[in-house]
Amino acid sequence: MGSYTNFLKSKSQFSNDSGFKSLYIPDFLFDFQKYLVDWSVKKGRNAIFADCGMGKTIMQLVWAENIIRKTNKNILIMTPLAVSHQTLREAEKFGIECKRSDNGNISSKITITNYERVHYFNTNDFIGVVCDESSILKNFNGTRKRIITEFLRTRPYRLLGTATAAPNDYIELGTTSEALGELGYMDMLNRFFKNDQSTSGTKRQWSVNGGSAPKWRFKKHAQSSFWQWVSSWAKALRNPSDLGFNDTDFKLPELLEKQTIIDNQKPLPGELFVRPAFGLKEQREELKITLQERCEKAAEQVDNTHPVILWCNLNAEGDLLEKLIPDATQVSGSDSDEKKEKKLLGFSTGENRILITKPKIGGFGMNWQHCSKVNFFPTHSFEQYYQAVRRCWRFGQKSNVVVNIITTKGNLNVLNNLKRKAKAADNMFTQLISFMNNPIKLNIEKYNKKMEVPSWL
Repeated sequence: MGSYTNFLKSKSQFSNDSGFKSLYIPDFLFDFQKYLVDWSVKKGRNAIFADCGMGKTIMQLVWAENIIRKTNKNILIMTPLAVSHQTLREAEKFGIECKRSDNGNISSKITITNYERVHYFNTNDFIGVVCDESSILKNFNGTRKRIITEFLRTRPYRLLGTATAAPNDYIELGTTSEALGELGYMDMLNRFFKNDQSTSGTKRQWSVNGGSAPKWRFKKHAQSSFWQWVSSWAKALRNPSDLGFNDTDFKLPELLEKQTIIDNQKPLPGELFVRPAFGLKEQREELKITLQERCEKAAEQVDNTHPVILWCNLNAEGDLLEKLIPDATQVSGSDSDEKKEKKLLGFSTGENRILITKPKIGGFGMNWQHCSKVNFFPTHSFEQYYQAVRRCWRFGQKSNVVVNIITTKGNLNVLNNLKRKAKAADNMFTQLISFMNNPIKLNIEKYNKKMEVPSWL
């Protein structure tokens, strides 16, 4: 019996808030940042969904400093590749002591490392964990994601920060909930959502059996309860006014999106005539056929004076762009983590003026306000587009940002899909902010419903 009890204990999460009254709210924080840090410290385990450039890094550092002053124990901050160096610079700027570690050694109360290095660290050495750009968790493979989840599971203090917690799909919030020790992903689905199959089958289970993944939707009357639940452990904002503060210091310059549409003149493989690409497979084939034309258009739009980022999705795109633009630096998937980090930092410091990479490699966390020229080959992933553009178009950017979107006629519906997902993401933020800022509605809504008399009376 004892061994089984120990087994259950090893699988358990902390179930109650573990926070306390904040001990350190420095004056260098903006008013809305002070509010968020104070709330986060009181919660102990929570998420901040703040748009790019709103100071998540410094809020995370101040949160960590509060935990240290209360417990005198260590905090680990996990970041995407190369972002750890940015965090170090931010900490030095504001006088918060922290050190970077790649091998598990601890030389400071606050230790910063990349997600790829977490397996070198001992969970018991830290009382709290910060996950910077936490939406990246869902992009990791099973092994790495499991390591990070296990690392978080028993830590009483946890803070997750991202701009895109669920870029266009509400159920992705389950990843954050699970990491914080709230409802598990599948528990969340079964409580608030249902699917046409009325099952709890995962996407993997359905795809293995040759079927399509079930589509989840809100249960009847569950939508309000869902947003109320999310609001209990997360704060969201696109600008300070979402929390009732002044937007004066947070005004974005204009975003200029331009489209270059390539007209494919070659038939798809196995066909005699040119026809529009309708399905996903045909769209991919058209991208391969138009590789040369699309890359040449992207290369033409690179000038000799301004920094520019060329976001690609295929290895062939990156390799061809590198040939067409001799002074460009490509960060590819085949590069080691060390080499990727060095090249990304080289673009940050101005050592490299032209960067070629994929959104899944360099699209999270980097601050590149010095760049206002972006070329992008679109896919159906709204998060990749949003994060890639927001590396440059973020608070602190002084110039209008020009995004050249290069695609084909057969892939125009991809752009329409991105617009649809952008609308869904905006709706998610609107819903969350509405419930977050209306505690009266949260408390009395369930008592406001009109009484219904049973039919048998």
